[in-house]
This record gives sequence, C-alpha cells and structure tokens, in this order.
Amino acid sequence: MVRLPFGLILLTAAACCTAVADEIPLPPLRPFPYADRSTSANAPAAESLTSEPSECRKRLELLAEITPIPLVKGPGACGGDDMVRLDAVRLDDRRRISVMPPPMLRCSMAAALADWIRDDVAPSVSALGATLRSVDNFGDYECRGRNRIAGAKLSEHGKGNAIDIRGFALDNGRTVKLTDVTVSVDFRTALRTSACARFTTVLGPGSDGFHNNHIHLDLAERHNGYRICEWDVNTPAAQSSSAAAASVPLPMPKPEALRLQPASPSKL
Repeated sequence: MVRLPFGLILLTAAACCTAVADEIPLPPLRPFPYADRSTSANAPAAESLTSEPSECRKRLELLAEITPIPLVKGPGACGGDDMVRLDAVRLDDRRRISVMPPPMLRCSMAAALADWIRDDVAPSVSALGATLRSVDNFGDYECRGRNRIAGAKLSEHGKGNAIDIRGFALDNGRTVKLTDVTVSVDFRTALRTSACARFTTVLGPGSDGFHNNHIHLDLAERHNGYRICEWDVNTPAAQSSSAAAASVPLPMPKPEALRLQPASPSKL
C-alpha cells in the first residue's frame, strides 16, 4: 500500500472541492430598483453632463439655485430627462426663497414653480405685511400611481411633473398654510387664481379626499389643452356647514319584517 504525503492529500482534496464548486452555477446578481440611482430615494447617482444644457435650464439658472440631474429612470414610465433639484428661488431684489425640502422636478415644472413663487406668491405674501422666507414642499418626484392607489394610472409625480405645496414660512416667524380657513380669503383666492393660470392641474380642498391639507400643482398635458382647477377657498362658516352636513344622522333602517315584504306592483 502506497502512502501519499499529507500535503499532497490536502492539495488533492482542495482541487476536488474547487472543481465541484465551479460546477455549481451561482445565482444572477439582483439589480437595484433604480440602476442609475443611489439607494437614497431623492438622490440620483451623479452622471457626467455630456450634452449642452437645455434652453429651459439656461433660463432657470438665472432665476434659481438648482442642481442638474441628467437622467432619472424608474419602473415603467417613471422619471425622465432634464430633471433638476430646485434648492431655492431668487427674487429680483436678490432675496433667496428656499424650497424645503428641495424638490426633484422636470425643468419645465421647476421653471413654472419658480415663476409662480417670484411673480405671484412673494407679492401676495407682502400684502400680509411680511416677506416670504421659504416654501413648504409636501411631495415631489415619486414613482407611484395616482393618490398612491395600487394599479392606478401613473401619477404626474412619477414623471417629476408635479409638486404638493402645504404653505409658506414668513420672515416674522409665521407659517401660512394654504388650506387654513383662518388665513385671509383674499390671499388664498389670489394664489388660487394665479396657480390655475400657470399650471394645468390644481387640486385642493373640494377636489377629493386626498387633497384636503395641501395643494397639488402639475403640468399634465391633456387633449385640447384641457385644464383642471379644483381648489375651494373655504371659510370657517363654510367649513362648519360642511361638518354639520356630514354629521346629520341617517334614517334608521327598516325592521327586518318590513324589508322582506314584497313590493307592491305599482312600485316595481
């Protein structure tokens, strides 16, 4: 009987195990949900800008502080190109109006928002006897269906084409919410009029149950330029009436014996 050196035995065993391991196929690598984005929901991976900035971006850079985002791709039709992160809007007097947190939007939507803040929101806030300090962003780019309903049509938020605004912070420490019925009716009416002139969709209180505490703005494209403007500028009295109507009790259900009786021929 021939005895092999102990070292040779170890090498032979290792080679055998390696050959067996090489024959076992490894599972494929699992792709990230957003292959071109980092794990942060609102922080796309940095990409080199290989093309000339769009005309929209050139104009926006004169009005606002932005971070270009060349491309965002998500499941289905989510995302898009020429996206930007809008950090702040600059007024003509060089005041800086922050948008908090900074939204990620298509350049066209960011430009429309910047124009609204500069030309409409800031002057309207001045009528309250204060100056605008920041804008409260309640929601921007998010790859989801409308109203976060499973299976619903892709939201404009999923295209970077929408933002939800709750209100504004003023330099005197006051916070003004757009759905607060105690805030000046004239102020909220003026903002509603200007928003509906600039954006193709405006949804707020009175539109549905999803927009009672904020205002949704987007630039959705529709057939024949159709626009939606649904924002009720409520007052305390109107809100009280609505609450009272909602609290009216329903009639008592009929007793079982009456409900089971067949209807008369004249009511069939």
